[in-house]
Amino acid sequence: MRVGLVCFAVTAAVIAAIWAWMGQPVPVAQSPLGVSEKLYCMSYAPFRGTQTPFDPNTQIPAAQIEADLTQLAKLTSCVRIYAVDQGLEHVAPIAEKLGLKVLQGFWISNNAEKTKIQFEAAVGIANRYPDTVRAVVVGNEVLLRGDMSATDLAATIRAMKARVKVPVTYADVWEFWLRSPDVAAAVDFVTIHILPYWEDFPIPAETAGKHIDAIRRQVVAAFPGKEVIIGEVGWPSAGRMREGAQPSPANQARVIQDVLALAKRDNVKVNVIEAFDQPWKRALEGVVGGHWGLFDDADHKAKFTFGQAVSNHPHWVWQAAGGIAFAALVFGAAFAALRNAPVFNPTVAQWLAVTGSAVAGGGLIGLSIANIPVESLYVSGWIRSLAFFAVAVFAPLAVSAAVMRGVALPRMSRIIGPVDGRIKDRLSLLLGAVLIATMLLALVVALGLVFDPRYRDFPFAPLTAAVVPLLLLSLVTPRPVGARGAAELIAAAVLAASVPYIVLNETFANWQALWVAATLTALAFTLARVRDARG
Repeated sequence: MRVGLVCFAVTAAVIAAIWAWMGQPVPVAQSPLGVSEKLYCMSYAPFRGTQTPFDPNTQIPAAQIEADLTQLAKLTSCVRIYAVDQGLEHVAPIAEKLGLKVLQGFWISNNAEKTKIQFEAAVGIANRYPDTVRAVVVGNEVLLRGDMSATDLAATIRAMKARVKVPVTYADVWEFWLRSPDVAAAVDFVTIHILPYWEDFPIPAETAGKHIDAIRRQVVAAFPGKEVIIGEVGWPSAGRMREGAQPSPANQARVIQDVLALAKRDNVKVNVIEAFDQPWKRALEGVVGGHWGLFDDADHKAKFTFGQAVSNHPHWVWQAAGGIAFAALVFGAAFAALRNAPVFNPTVAQWLAVTGSAVAGGGLIGLSIANIPVESLYVSGWIRSLAFFAVAVFAPLAVSAAVMRGVALPRMSRIIGPVDGRIKDRLSLLLGAVLIATMLLALVVALGLVFDPRYRDFPFAPLTAAVVPLLLLSLVTPRPVGARGAAELIAAAVLAASVPYIVLNETFANWQALWVAATLTALAFTLARVRDARG
């Protein structure tokens, strides 16, 4: 009992230390802009919560847009919009009332009729509000998506220039400008997108500013005599890593600060993407797509303030307390199991296994809970996230009791096989169910990261909280003498085979990918060790 209490004290200290380190505030430099200076422009989409442009019936009320623009007017002198329908037609008149300028875009798609409607609406807005509309942006990343040829796009730009008196431009990723000199010749100025996170070779936050500066200079050199503005630049605050590019509030603050310093130093016009988080973008780009805003979606609160330190885990104290409370439950399960255990003097190895389970579960349960609403989209996403959370909770608890009772991991055939061969012991049934669920979830993760990895997240927190206890149980508890299970061996082989590809594809710079790969390896090892359970 005394050893167990000491182990719990150590566990609590470790969990508290982990969260104190994770929640450590990161200094944010002062804004490069003067006290009265504002951003040149900022991308704005009015959709909140479940509102989405994918639903043609969605109509954003003017009052909602006015509330948004009133808030943004304190930070920026301009907003960039990308379409002219679903309520966005209200932006220009409201902006005029608030003294804001507008980069008025319209959406070009592969549907010629819809594109024509957008074109005419943009002409009307630009001609009605010439003092408010800074420029008309003819489509967004049309060449990137392949919705229109460069020749047809240049013709559309010239047609717009013939209809409006304000400047006309086009916006796309910087590489496509270099491939399309005819488009550059048609516009009044060049509008490039530089998103270091989304580059083919992702750029870490600490070097993003230098990358943006170098790319801008390259495009300026390619089009002498043309003004080049940055039409989209920013950094996500949440989502999966891409190589060494990690989304976080602190990294977002750093990149924005570097971008504004560049704009100030070289007098560059910069449009920051974006004003508010847009949850609907998660359907296109995964979790990261919905977290590019400088303000969150829930209450439109700023994610950081220049000159004030920002924590990537601002609720770390509560998460640490919750983790310690969960660790207490894990140890409680161990103490309870001792009452029915055949041996009342657990070994040091048994207590270390319980400690490891409690550290893994308690240390990561707070992060697992925090990620549920962030990583869940649609019913299927919520089911997946809640399933991960379930194994992260039940694995440490079940393993803690099993370690003390000397119960080994059962073969799956003893859980879901023929009725007459199934195990009756409730703890073994729970262990088997947790193992099966963890295996299935891990296979989904591994195969997704192999065959469709770009927008897949790394659920390292709940997966680790489930796998570590199962691994420790397989190492501490004597294995039954019996045959290995075919299902376990096949799953172990698939997991093991996926690991090299995941690591090489994501590179060694991506610690989230390496963590998941290590966890998949540990689970494969655990599955390969499973033998027929005792009767």
